Amino acid sequence: MSTYKLTVSTPDGNVFDGEVSALFVRGAAGDLAVLAGHVPFVTTVQAGEVKIELEDGTRLVGTTDGGILTVGKESTTLLSGTIKFE
Repeated sequence: MSTYKLTVSTPDGNVFDGEVSALFVRGAAGDLAVLAGHVPFVTTVQAGEVKIELEDGTRLVGTTDGGILTVGKESTTLLSGTIKFE
């Protein structure tokens, strides 16, 4: 499966920075999955669950208080006030 660079940041610094195969969050228009090659866009992220799927299929699961998601051609960035992974 293809991967892309994902950075997850809070005011305290980066909590994740690496290659992923998918990101699952709840955006302004509902649940969404970001895969490699996704069309670029920007959306707000609602408070709730965040899932990051690594290339080997491992999933990191956490919660966020909301934020902004920027999907670009080469990388994706999730900016959040707080985010905690289990």
